[in-house]
Amino acid sequence: MEDDRGVKNVERLPGGVGSWEQDGVCGMPLKLEHTAPYSRGVARAYLALGSNLGDRALHLLEALARLSRLPETRLLRLSSVYETLPVGPPQPLYLNQVAELETGLPPEALLASLLEIERALGRLRREKWGPRTLDLDLLLYGELVLSSPSLTLPHPRLHERAFVLVPLCDLIPEAIHPVLGRSFRALLEGLDTQGIRRVL
Repeated sequence: MEDDRGVKNVERLPGGVGSWEQDGVCGMPLKLEHTAPYSRGVARAYLALGSNLGDRALHLLEALARLSRLPETRLLRLSSVYETLPVGPPQPLYLNQVAELETGLPPEALLASLLEIERALGRLRREKWGPRTLDLDLLLYGELVLSSPSLTLPHPRLHERAFVLVPLCDLIPEAIHPVLGRSFRALLEGLDTQGIRRVL
């Protein structure tokens, strides 16, 4: 089921969290399975998903299915899916989405899992901002502010990217950026959203 913004609430979907077989992305069915032990309420995290090579919708679906099988993790809500203009060298249009999840994984372990999912789905890092089968970015991990050699939280370019803020605002428009102290809706209002089109 979804609300009037197109937000998909996993817990309200027919069959419950363990058997979501709904129109997942672009009308394609999606089944999420939670097979690992889960400790409720450890951290609320937000992930950006993007794809602009091959079967873009299928890559997003497979990423969501793999995310749902991570240890101590479950998907809660999904934004709408948007088709967006690429940043960087000439390349195909993207499909972008944001997922909300609860996880007991530490942020570094969650990031490592995201990188492994990217690799499993054929991500090759050949050039900066180049095309990719799948891009998974950890945007927020609760209100944690972190700067380490491998991970910066919140994502350092989150506030600059309309293609991320538009789907994030489907989910938490009034939440406050932990560093900038402004709502995500307010941050989005200062950006150009032309070239961003909701497709699902």
